[in-house]
Amino acid sequence: MFLINEVLELNKVLYRVLAVFAEEVVWIPLEDERAFPSFVNQAELYGAIEDETLQRKVDPYAYLAFENPDEESIAWQKREKNLALIQSLICDQQAIYPEVRAERVNQILSEKKSSKPTLYKLLRRYWQRGQTANALLPDYKNSGAKGRKRQAKENKLGRPRTNLAGVGAIINEHTERLFRRVIEKYLLTDKKNNLPFAYRRFRDIYETYYPDTAKEEVPTQRQMQHFYQREYKQVEVIQKRASSIEFAKDIRPLAGTANTNVLGPGSRFEIDATIVDIYVVSNSERRNIVGRPVIYMVIDVFSRMVAGFYVGVESPSYVTAMQALTHALTDKVAYCKKYGFDIEFEDWPVVGLPDAILADRGELLGHQIESLERSFSVRIENTPPYRGEAKGIVERSFKTHQAIFKAYAPGIVTGTKVKKQGDKDYRLEATLTIHEFTEIILASVLYHNRFHVMTKYDRDIDMPTELLMTPLSLWNWGLQHRTGKLRAVSEEAATIALLPRTKATVSDLGICIFGVYYTCAEIVKQGWMHRSKDVSRPKSLEAAYDPRTANHIYLFPKKNSVEYWVCDLTQRCREFDGCSFWDVWQIKDEQNKVVAASKLEADTRKRELERLIDEKIKQAKKEMPDTGELSNAQRTQGIIDHRTKAKKEERQQTAFYPVKTKQDELADVISLADQEEDYSFPDHIDELFDEDE
Repeated sequence: MFLINEVLELNKVLYRVLAVFAEEVVWIPLEDERAFPSFVNQAELYGAIEDETLQRKVDPYAYLAFENPDEESIAWQKREKNLALIQSLICDQQAIYPEVRAERVNQILSEKKSSKPTLYKLLRRYWQRGQTANALLPDYKNSGAKGRKRQAKENKLGRPRTNLAGVGAIINEHTERLFRRVIEKYLLTDKKNNLPFAYRRFRDIYETYYPDTAKEEVPTQRQMQHFYQREYKQVEVIQKRASSIEFAKDIRPLAGTANTNVLGPGSRFEIDATIVDIYVVSNSERRNIVGRPVIYMVIDVFSRMVAGFYVGVESPSYVTAMQALTHALTDKVAYCKKYGFDIEFEDWPVVGLPDAILADRGELLGHQIESLERSFSVRIENTPPYRGEAKGIVERSFKTHQAIFKAYAPGIVTGTKVKKQGDKDYRLEATLTIHEFTEIILASVLYHNRFHVMTKYDRDIDMPTELLMTPLSLWNWGLQHRTGKLRAVSEEAATIALLPRTKATVSDLGICIFGVYYTCAEIVKQGWMHRSKDVSRPKSLEAAYDPRTANHIYLFPKKNSVEYWVCDLTQRCREFDGCSFWDVWQIKDEQNKVVAASKLEADTRKRELERLIDEKIKQAKKEMPDTGELSNAQRTQGIIDHRTKAKKEERQQTAFYPVKTKQDELADVISLADQEEDYSFPDHIDELFDEDE
């Protein structure tokens, strides 16, 4: 079946169907300037379809249906004039027949001022372009050959000059090559150079090539701009004028949303940190400014619920990320009560581990996070480097929570600290303590979770229209109608699984990590600390440690097992009691530097000692008399007598002889027999040989 106005292709010639009758079809070639309608049998067309010589094609003039020229514009006026001129022809269906068409044309010529070629041209255009009024629009879109390169022959292209003297330069191939070189070197880079700067570099090169050219005959900046806009597409320019990181993060078009990849609450948590734009003071002494705090946020992607957070002065690292994750998987009621907020579990029902955690590569990348994957089946996803927008949900939350207190809090980072510009040092305005700032963030989180309305949340098709767009409402709805992915887990087990790990060596001194020794009852029972060659002990084991305290470590005696022993500091390393591992690393580093410097000094002194000994031995050999008259037996028989004589001489030389002085009076002698205090040295024998039970 054929339709009026559809386009057919037969033997690579396009035709438009003008009318359909019972057995015939009236069509006209689209690209023939002298064509007229003709009749073709439908049976022949169906046969051509079976022979695969006839195909249906897309209408090349389909765009005319979207044209809507402004009323009273030249295009609109010409369309209306042309339509009125052939109105009697197109309204008569019999005009497809040559005899009727000729009669109607002659009638129009007798009534209106026009010519036969004009009438046939308009009628042919009307038929070929779809039999609509817009088919009679003039082709202004082809005027001027937009985007097409023009060739100058004798005079330069474009409008003539009115202000500047001279005629202007003709842009030839060599000038275009210089344009292209300067554009690609200075404009199509991420250095953000502008067109005037690039044009000045072009003039430097051009005047070097043509030193005798008058200044007014040098190609202008406008000519260079025209070449730039004609030869380089907008997308290419945008991409090349930004770094690859900036383009991927801030410029490239976004194809989807975060919600398309999550099934429900707990499907994915996003975690990230930021340094807050406020200065705070110490909890213990308000006069001490401690700098800008760090916030870690853990947010559920599906509901935008804040699952957990961390506020403190520790730098963004795995350790602080671990604290935020630990907060996310535990009950929040007791935590909120510590800061003066009485809530129910239903107000913040996020407890457990998610199906996946999305984080930066530096924070959750390494062997320490593998135990979380193995033990609790949590999938760890890492963003590419410098791609903060990959965690857009948590990145946007930082701006939301900071906006709440920025208008009121003192110590906000704004402006400049330069005194000569009249600004105050905002650091000196710090007033809030870390504890008080944590209360503000906690209050903001509670408000966000329960009452914040997300007007731009992209709803799924199954979400009811009456559903409140708050994180808590979405969380509860998702648990009922979607799959919930949170898994309950022991807080202690998860915390230890999240701790960083290292390799610990085992010796008779105990378990050693970072040069610090630990012990526990299990190690003693295993006999690993006994000093015997027959003791069999592992050379190394895996141990977890909390960088915030060096008092304990967690030893894993079995490979690929979560069983652990809690080990305490030995008396040998009591100097680190109460320290953090950051303190241990700093102290050990300072000690190693002192030892290294001492070894250099000791090496120098030892060489001096060796030279002294060598010289003394050489001198003694020189002073040794000849013993050739005495036999070996004679020399050894007198050893006892010679030793007795040497003792007598040594006693006389080393004996103490008091110096007698005249004394005016004798000193009083005080008897100590009646004193109750015991001035004897303490006895630590029991402690030294006390054994662990």
